Amino acid sequence: MTLTDPIGDMFSRIRNGQMRSLNSIDIPSSNFRKNILKILKEEGYIKDYYIEKSENNKINLKINLKYYEGDPVIKEIKRISKPGRRVYSRANSIPRVMNGLGLAILSTPKGVMTDAEAKKNNIGGEIICKVF
Repeated sequence: MTLTDPIGDMFSRIRNGQMRSLNSIDIPSSNFRKNILKILKEEGYIKDYYIEKSENNKINLKINLKYYEGDPVIKEIKRISKPGRRVYSRANSIPRVMNGLGLAILSTPKGVMTDAEAKKNNIGGEIICKVF
């Protein structure tokens, strides 16, 4: 089975896991997903993520979800740039998420980074998602 949008699938698994109040979820591994999860961990939206080898030598990522007083820390995680409609932005026109309280994740020529880092480095790119 091939996925058309593996990043959107990862976000759906995170949302579904939090709706069911799961402590951890498993997703297939890729470098792009690891970079996105690294940012989510640094910004405090997830506890941690680990690389696991399963049977048939498949590599999975195990994500430990984060809750605060029983509520999920991630209120909303939404895919912006989709395979059918890519969304790009210049450094000076990167949108603010929830008036600066949220986070936008961008894929830039210098790698995956947050909206604040991209503005600081004056780099534009593809807006992957917004998190609040």
